[in-house]
Order: sequence, then C-alpha cells, then structure tokens
Amino acid sequence: MPAKGKHRRPKQNPITRKLALAGTGGAALTLPLISATTAGAVGTGAPAAAVATVTAANVANVATAPVTTYSVVVGDTLSEIAADHSVSGGWKQLYEANRAVVGDNPSVIRPGITLTLGAQAKAAAAAKSAAKTAAKPASSYPNNLDGWIRESLAVMAKHGIPGSYNGIHRNVMRESSGNPKAINLWDINARNGIPSKGLLQVIDPTFKAYHVPGTSLDSYDPVANITAACNYAAARYGSIDNVNGPY
Repeated sequence: MPAKGKHRRPKQNPITRKLALAGTGGAALTLPLISATTAGAVGTGAPAAAVATVTAANVANVATAPVTTYSVVVGDTLSEIAADHSVSGGWKQLYEANRAVVGDNPSVIRPGITLTLGAQAKAAAAAKSAAKTAAKPASSYPNNLDGWIRESLAVMAKHGIPGSYNGIHRNVMRESSGNPKAINLWDINARNGIPSKGLLQVIDPTFKAYHVPGTSLDSYDPVANITAACNYAAARYGSIDNVNGPY
C-alpha cells in the first residue's frame, strides 16, 4: 500500500558406570522421568547378583555393537534407558515403541521386560513419522505468485470477499513487484513506525483489522497478506478490482 496510509490505521555414560544386577522379584519401577540411584543395565542370562565394571578392554565392543533390545532391571527408568542408549526422541519415543510391553502408564516399568532399542525403535519412529506425513494433505498450490493468488482467491471465496486474479495481480505488481518480503521504509507510515509490508504493502494495524481466519498471522505471509488486503479493499472500495493506484 502507498505512502499516504490514511486507511492503514484502523545421567552418566553406561560405558563407565558399574552395572548393578538385581533380582527381578515382582516389584514395579516408578517415576521414569526421575533419576534412580539403583538403576543398572544387564545382559540376557547374566548371574542375578553379579556386579561387573565395563573396562577399557571391552569399551570398543560395547560402543560398536548394535543395541536392539534391553532387559529392564530394578531401579531403571525410561528416561535413563533412553539417555544411556541414545534413543532418538528420548523416553517418549522409547515408550511409544514399547507401549505393548510397558502398558498404559509410562511411569511404571516392570523388571524383566525387554524393551526394543536402536534400529527397532528407530524403525517405529520412522513408521510413525511416515504415517503423519501421509495423513497431512499436500497443498495443491505452487509456492509462487500464481499459487499465492489462487490460494488467496479460494480463501476469499469461502468468506465472501470479492476480487479477481487480474485485479490482485495488477496491484501486487504495482505495490511490491511480486516480492513477499517487500517493505517500505521511507514513507509516512514508516516514519510513524508502521511500515507497509508484503505483496500488497499492508501496514500492521490494517493487517490485524482485516486478517482473515484460516490464514497466517504473519503479515509477510503471501496468502495472508493478499487476503487481508483484499478484505480491506472490499470494505473500502467494493473490491480489489476497483483499486488502480494508491489505496
């Protein structure tokens, strides 16, 4: 919009710590998000009361072996296990990948259950991400001026805001030459601290007053900018099509 602007005001490393082994009993482990002082890791088939320290001789094997499962021992928490094994997504992802064995309460994990880690946990995360992506509808509009105008027209139609492709395009080219990041830093509005912005050079007060629900709250957003400007033009001039100069 032009210079006049009168309308524009409206926990430690598992390699170095001791591995404490304890009988599983039947007790439940609680508070997965709070560090446990008796937490430990155990390999399948290890003696029930043995205590071992990982030494420098086997560090390489521990570091390079692909970890895919983990047997829960007394004192473990989901957050500690996730941190020790660098589970992508932390304890939340570890829980999601093992919900069937953990149960509905992530704050209670039972000694003796086996959790999936590493590749299996990552695969579960990837599958979940893919499902979300598939469920999200893809935009049918290209990310360019043509797409922005057509998407704006679709929003305008839903809200009964008049205007045509040609009317919008003509005004966009005059106001910003099609640059969605255009900003006027020299006119009266700029001197007043509310510079005109975006494709149709809308100042913030006007954008807020004529913002159309369903579009971005960012005045630089191309679709939001066009739609708000057309909403303003409709209120003041009947339609953006009737605007052929400063407005």
